[in-house]
Amino acid sequence: MNAGAEGGGVFVRADQIDLRSLDEQLARHLSRAWTMEKNKKGEGDRGTKDRHDWEINPAKLLIKTLIARGTFGTVHRGLYDGQDVAVKLLDWGEEGSRTEAEIASMRAAFTQEVSVWHKLDHPNVTKFIGATLGAADLNIQTENGQIGMPTNICCVIVEYLPGGALKTYLIKNHRRKLAFKVVVQLALDLARGLSYLHSKKIVHRDVKTENMLLDRTRTLKIADFGVARVEAQNPNDMTGETGTLGYMAPEVLNGNPYNRKCDVYSFGICFWEIYCCDMPYPDLTFSEVTSAVVRQNLRPEIPRCCPNSVANVMKRCWDANPDKRPEMDEVVAMLEAVDTSKGGGMIPPDQQQGCISCFCGSHRGP
Repeated sequence: MNAGAEGGGVFVRADQIDLRSLDEQLARHLSRAWTMEKNKKGEGDRGTKDRHDWEINPAKLLIKTLIARGTFGTVHRGLYDGQDVAVKLLDWGEEGSRTEAEIASMRAAFTQEVSVWHKLDHPNVTKFIGATLGAADLNIQTENGQIGMPTNICCVIVEYLPGGALKTYLIKNHRRKLAFKVVVQLALDLARGLSYLHSKKIVHRDVKTENMLLDRTRTLKIADFGVARVEAQNPNDMTGETGTLGYMAPEVLNGNPYNRKCDVYSFGICFWEIYCCDMPYPDLTFSEVTSAVVRQNLRPEIPRCCPNSVANVMKRCWDANPDKRPEMDEVVAMLEAVDTSKGGGMIPPDQQQGCISCFCGSHRGP
C-alpha cells in the first residue's frame, strides 16, 4: 500500500486483494442495508397502514380535573382538540408488579373495549372519540405542564357528560323519587341504547345504573364497554360470571351459557331501580343474593303503587327463563305505549299512606 505522489491517494496492489473476503464483506453490508431499509419501511407502513382510525394525537389532549378513581385507573375531565371530554386512564401497574399474563389480559380487555366502542353511533350510547395504547414517547399536556406517560398507561377518550352517573342521580332523588315521565324516559333511553347494541350483535354484559351517564338534558347514555363482546352464535361459547351481582341474570350467576337476554334481565333490575330510586337487595350479602336469585327466584319487590304497564315490563324482563324475556326492541315498544299523563311514579316515603290505596284511584305518584 503506497501513497500517490500527486494526489495523496492510496493505491493497493491488485495481486494482494482478497476477492473472497471482499465478496463476504459486501454481502454482509448489503444484507445489513437491506434489513435496515426493510425495518424502516415496516415502521412507515405501521404508521400509515396499521394505524388505527381510533388512535388520538396526544399533542391535542389536555387532562384536567380528576372525576373518579377505580381499581385499574382514573377518569379525568379534559379537552381534546378543543372538545370537552372524559379521559379514562388505564393503569396496568408498575413494571414488575404484575405478571405478563395479567398485563396481556388487561391489554386485551382494553383493545376489546376500544374495538367495540369506536364502531358505535347512537344517541343513547356514549360517543367514543379516540384512544391510545401506551407508548414510551407519549406525553400528555396538563395544566401543570407536560408529563410523560409510561408504557403501562393507556387512555380512552369519550364525550364528557356533565350529568354524571345515573346511579348518583338516583341516590340524590332517593327521598323525593322521580316523576313518572322521567322514569319512563330514562328507561326508554336505556332500552333504545341496548336495542341498538343488540342489533349490532353486541352484548354489554354489565348493565347497571353505574354504567349509565346523563348529559345536560338528562338524556341517558350507555357507557363502559370493558366487558362487552360480540355475541357468539353458539351460546355455549359465552359462559362465566361476567357482570355485577344484583344485576346478573340467573344463568350467568349459575355459570350456564347465556346470550343477549342477560342484558334484558339486567335492564329489568335497572328499571326497578329507576322507578324506586333505591338499591336492589340492600340487606343481603353477595352469596345470599346469588343463592336466592338462582334457587328461590328472588327479585326486587315491586311497590303496589307501580302501574301494571310498568310492573309487567319488569317481570317479563327478569323472568328466570331467558327464552321468555322479550327482545329489547319489544321492550322499547312496550315503554312507548305507557301512558304517563296521569302520573304513576313511586310515592315518597312521607306519603306512603297513599300508596296503599293507589289502585283505588285516590292517589297516584308524581
